Amino acid sequence: MFRFETEVDKARRILLGQRLKDTNTERSSALRALRGGPGEKEVPLHVWALDGKGGLAGGLTGRVWATWLHVDLLWVDAAHRGAGLGAELLARAEESARTEHACAWSRLETWDFQAPGFYRKQGYEVVGEVPEYPPGVTEFILTKRL
Repeated sequence: MFRFETEVDKARRILLGQRLKDTNTERSSALRALRGGPGEKEVPLHVWALDGKGGLAGGLTGRVWATWLHVDLLWVDAAHRGAGLGAELLARAEESARTEHACAWSRLETWDFQAPGFYRKQGYEVVGEVPEYPPGVTEFILTKRL
């Protein structure tokens, strides 16, 4: 007999994550090879574009792990859109991931009303679509070989 609970529990979340990591490592030779090496830990990667007054004109946040760059956020202020700033932020992140972290791939998610066309122009390919996430929106998953 089990008792089920739905409260948020940080300690259990950490324990669950560790147990899943242990199980995955046990079952995957690729993950076993990764453990203890330089690619095991996620490392943040941020690129900021500041205007002449030091204000945020745009930025990209992501992380690198296991030879992959994962772009989490990319935003450009409306006053600077259309001038190539987004492409420059992405290119700088990709270059840093490739040269400083030995990344061979990049991945990201974007919604249909955001920038799938922009990412395709930067060499990304759609590898998956999630319709109705959230309702009325399609999420695209894109990757690029660096």
